[in-house]
Amino acid sequence: MPQKTLGIMALYLNGKRLEEIDYFRKLTIQGRKLELNVIVFTPEDLHPTKRAVAALQYDPLKAKWSRGWRAIPDLIYDRCRYQKNYRFPLLRKFRAHYPQLTYLNRPIAHKWNIHQLLYKDRNIRAFLPETVYYHKPSDLFPFLKKYNLVYLKPSDGTGGRGILCIRHLGNELYLIQGRDRSRRIISPRKMRADQIASSFQTWGLKERYLIQQGIPLALPDGRVHDYRLLIQKNGQGEWEVTGCAGRIGPLRSITSNLHGGGKALPMLKLLQSRFSSAEKIDDIRKSMYKLSYLVAVHLEKHYGRLCELALDIAVSPSGQVWLLEVNPKPAREVFKRIKELDTYEKAIRRPLEYALWLNNKVRSE
Repeated sequence: MPQKTLGIMALYLNGKRLEEIDYFRKLTIQGRKLELNVIVFTPEDLHPTKRAVAALQYDPLKAKWSRGWRAIPDLIYDRCRYQKNYRFPLLRKFRAHYPQLTYLNRPIAHKWNIHQLLYKDRNIRAFLPETVYYHKPSDLFPFLKKYNLVYLKPSDGTGGRGILCIRHLGNELYLIQGRDRSRRIISPRKMRADQIASSFQTWGLKERYLIQQGIPLALPDGRVHDYRLLIQKNGQGEWEVTGCAGRIGPLRSITSNLHGGGKALPMLKLLQSRFSSAEKIDDIRKSMYKLSYLVAVHLEKHYGRLCELALDIAVSPSGQVWLLEVNPKPAREVFKRIKELDTYEKAIRRPLEYALWLNNKVRSE
């Protein structure tokens, strides 16, 4: 029987550059161990008349990539991350033109739509910080009165880009911190509430922003932290937590993202630095895992088949677990950073194992 082929579908960035080419190389190597052939293509690589793509394929023996025409495979692993240009509509066009293919995952909505959808589940609702859609500056004032800490987040932002944090200092004075759209740290500024709105234009704060209840994330040294949990479908088609790691941001940063200069450390080590009770730590871990299952099942019911999700999770000083964000196209380098290499390898292998399980399931139906 010929090897099954998995097509990894991505989007070019500038020219023919692919953001996750090293991940795709590792998928190819793992795929060979599972007797699964792996090719990489984008919607721009489609043949103009034939059902074929000019795909990239990695040869581990020669340690090099080559490009050639390949038939569009029946199995598709969608790694297309949102872009504000002509490329993302090409993804939608491809999926509409080839609905008969077996996709491991589906595109999901922006942060606001995800928040609204998750809020409908009363079991998930308790984990969600209060969040509203930003329409005008006056939408912010009720939050400033209610919470000492408020975040402003782009609805379509990733990697900490464009996030602002507003902290109440007392005496009607607020501290504004954040990152611009290029992830550069904005110099902290102090101002009154009535000055905040007028300064929004400086940061390019326009439409598609969210206002969110801030969760205290600062460690004793002032650095913020959170947790990145990865839940994936396994080789039996079931959701399973692959791993969870802590992340600590650099000095003066309001985010902990690794791309923004953050560092990673094992989840247990970070929790032990904050909580002395082993029972408390275990309760927090169980709460994180429970939340990830609830979110994965709920989103899949709404959007259709998914294969993996990353959850950014905050834990308050009291031990309350909060869901900050959901990422449907997660990276897995955080596990390599903390030297949990078995978890890192599992995080790479699981989409391939799920693809094989899914292929057998579709063929038997």
